[in-house]
Amino acid sequence: MLKKDLRLIYSERRENLTSETISDSSLLIANRLLQLPIWNYSYYHLFLSITEKKEVDTSYIMSILQGKDKNILLPKMVDDQNLINYLLTDSTHIKKNRWNIPEPVDGIEVPPEKIDVVFLPLMAFDQKGHRVGYGKGFYDVLLNKCRSDVVKIGLSFFKAEENIEDLEPHDIPLNFCVTPDRVYSF
Repeated sequence: MLKKDLRLIYSERRENLTSETISDSSLLIANRLLQLPIWNYSYYHLFLSITEKKEVDTSYIMSILQGKDKNILLPKMVDDQNLINYLLTDSTHIKKNRWNIPEPVDGIEVPPEKIDVVFLPLMAFDQKGHRVGYGKGFYDVLLNKCRSDVVKIGLSFFKAEENIEDLEPHDIPLNFCVTPDRVYSF
């Protein structure tokens, strides 16, 4: 299936989710992450959920990371394609940008090469680990700046699609995708 079609289908599927389903499924996803061999790393990039788009609620993941005393990096959009990573501290101030994306106002910037694990938002993914995002390319750009061994983990309420047909050379596949029902490993 084509990315544009998948975006439409999964936008509609998300729109039909209740807040209770989002909360329950997000907690299941966070708990499934505990099964992954990712807990010996130091720097974890975590997106903050856009509630209006009914994304996976990453607050549960943040609680796990904080409980394990990990360095949490939050993204901030700096232009139409680039993200910078700010270290989450007690003084981090979060504010929604013009697209309703919560992000840190400022802070201690951490270069992408330091990131060990990236949790990725997505609309859909396939059985080979390819993902469909919102189409702006922010995470494609970020992942290309990270080390080649960075662990890429997608978070999804839904199961894998058979195949994404219109892949591009800059598309970087996931290592894992975690849903409420299972962990996919690629």
